Amino acid sequence: MIIPFLNMIMSAVLPASWRHTDLNSNHRMNRRNFLKSSAIGLTILQSGSARTYAANEKLNIASVGAGGKAAGDIGSVSSENIVALCDVDLDRAGGTFNRFPRARRFRDYRQMLEEMHKDIDAVIVATPDHHHFHATMLAINHGKHVYTEKPLTHSVWEARELTRAAAAAGVSTQMGNQAQASDETRRVQEYVMDNAVGPVREVHIWTDRASRGLFDEYWPQGIDRPSEKPDVPPSMEWDLWIGPAPWRPYHPAYAPFKWRGWWDFGTGALGDIACHFFDPVFRALKLGAPLTVEASSSRVNRESYPLASMITYRFPERDGFPALKLTWYDGGLRPPRPAEVPEGARLGENGLILKGDNGIIFSDWNRWRLFPDSLDREYGEPPRKLERSVGHHEEWIQACKGGMPAGSNFNWAGPLTETVLLGNVALRAQLREQLTTTRLSWDADALSFTDFAEADQWLRRDYRKGWEIEKLTV
Repeated sequence: MIIPFLNMIMSAVLPASWRHTDLNSNHRMNRRNFLKSSAIGLTILQSGSARTYAANEKLNIASVGAGGKAAGDIGSVSSENIVALCDVDLDRAGGTFNRFPRARRFRDYRQMLEEMHKDIDAVIVATPDHHHFHATMLAINHGKHVYTEKPLTHSVWEARELTRAAAAAGVSTQMGNQAQASDETRRVQEYVMDNAVGPVREVHIWTDRASRGLFDEYWPQGIDRPSEKPDVPPSMEWDLWIGPAPWRPYHPAYAPFKWRGWWDFGTGALGDIACHFFDPVFRALKLGAPLTVEASSSRVNRESYPLASMITYRFPERDGFPALKLTWYDGGLRPPRPAEVPEGARLGENGLILKGDNGIIFSDWNRWRLFPDSLDREYGEPPRKLERSVGHHEEWIQACKGGMPAGSNFNWAGPLTETVLLGNVALRAQLREQLTTTRLSWDADALSFTDFAEADQWLRRDYRKGWEIEKLTV
């Protein structure tokens, strides 16, 4: 039985020393600076390393994050030994703490990894986006296998660095985009492999994320910072929650859940959903880095992501595939209804279209099908050519124990995250230039824009004092 794609989604050589690099300086990330920082002698300093496991031996797993999505990730690997749990909010984490009473409890993941690195084999990182890089890099530098929730990082530069670090350390990794392990992801690949709709030249992806205000279903965007300064809940360590981000007073508009729409903490609708929705398209169409990225949106401010946006990526010809235009829509925006889709067919609040020369492959995130209807009836199901997954979390556990790399290991997830987050850089450029739309030409090898160097500054971020990258050395 095929599990609906939407349910899958909703279940919701690199540095350790980093010497000579200071992200607290107000530098501009131009090509010269990037090449200089990449050329210096950066090495991984590991106090642990990957080892072999007996057939029935269990991993000792620690989790950075214990409430919310982390609780689900921990539950999915609970057949292993859960030896340590870390969370800054005791109320939110309480259920997981009670479920694993033998696990040591921490508030600060830096302390957890320092004190317990000899007793930990693998680490889950399921925090707000602004902590992903620090927690994951620390785990890698301790030689630990890592499972990190999507998006892999808060910035493009961080995604590149984690990809290199994991490869250099030889650890097993997985990003938390669960749908990559689904039958539906394989099914769309099999449609394309069988040339079901001919060459695909356009892709449209849309989501209803995000919401319109502080108390809506998802999270706020298009709003300014609240002025009220309520007391920090006694269960929460607010300074640790802020972590590497710029300091600001506590407000429930940020934590525990609605951080995703704020520039300093989250990555908006793109970071939340595109790592899920882009994944099957990238696999099916063999996509890599884009040539250009272009953004247009509703009102953009310096505090939160816009209410709605459109991001257009253009990709070059690949072996056997034509050039491709991929357009992302969020905040309730949708593409025009294709002529192949009859008026009575519902496009849905979230969906995806691969437009080929002979028809379209469509998904409302429950199942894939073909349009026009006549093509769907005549074609039927694509030939089954790909192996099915043992399960998303199971892939990572098997990889940690010496099996095949997980399907969304960082060699895959890092470049995917880079492309996703380039859309947010384009939004930043639109804000700065006050333009209706901004198209940026991208040089992935140099990690730089070739026609608007000013945008390079948004490929990475500064870190608050005490959280500098030098402190990730072990």
